[in-house]
Amino acid sequence: MERLPASATEAVLALAAAAAYPLSEDVELRVRNGGGEHFLAHAPEGSLAGYAFAEDGAGELVVHPAHRRQGHGTALLAAIGSGPLQIWAHGDDPGARAFAERNGFTRARVLWQMRRSLLEPLPDVPLPEGLTIRGFRPGSDEQAWLEVNGRAFAHHPEQGRWTLEDLRLREAEPWFDPAGFLLAVDITDTVAGFHWTKVHPPAGDDPALGEIYVLGVDPSGHRRGLGAALSVAGLRHLADAGLEWSILYVDESNEAAVKLYRRLGFEIHKTDVNYHRA
Repeated sequence: MERLPASATEAVLALAAAAAYPLSEDVELRVRNGGGEHFLAHAPEGSLAGYAFAEDGAGELVVHPAHRRQGHGTALLAAIGSGPLQIWAHGDDPGARAFAERNGFTRARVLWQMRRSLLEPLPDVPLPEGLTIRGFRPGSDEQAWLEVNGRAFAHHPEQGRWTLEDLRLREAEPWFDPAGFLLAVDITDTVAGFHWTKVHPPAGDDPALGEIYVLGVDPSGHRRGLGAALSVAGLRHLADAGLEWSILYVDESNEAAVKLYRRLGFEIHKTDVNYHRA
């Protein structure tokens, strides 16, 4: 597992902040905890000009605003190497689009960030009969959750591949709150679905935000209406914590999820784009 030196970790996080480029959570965890491959581009005076990450054919790339159009992005792509690669661009920026097309990438996926005010009333959506909701129990529920998550996201290129290490990394984060990690269970305590919430502290122009972090229903025992009931239960939890806004991320192509979230009052706030090179 490759780990960046502490000084390089600080420099990469500072670079992302200076570029107003929010590294995806998974990449930031790898920057701070190790894993994957890390590529650094330096300016002539030695400062960090650009950073790229790659793992299993996917990655991210960011160049400091003061060092753009100087070849650092192209050099970082070359360092990653040839072959299939998927790169996320946070924001549907024309400059990122032009850079991607110039380097042989095509637009592959669109991820929407959607938002909803928690000051607006939430609908009453009852749980399917025979189910109750309880909080996640660290040290006990990990394997059961991973199995349901794997089935619920079997065709999702990122979420469905989570391992125990991925889960443990997040359990160690300061934002982790098992009380906001809701599990729907039956009378035998078998997990039928879940709504994992996350709270983001205020940042820039944004107030504190409550996120529908991961929401899933076990397809092997699908219960109609469980996704909506879990959504509302998690949003009520966030509202009861005093939060005024909620966010979520969803693939544009996930029509069923988009329909549910629109029905619950969510609207598109921003767009991220995934570019693919064959």
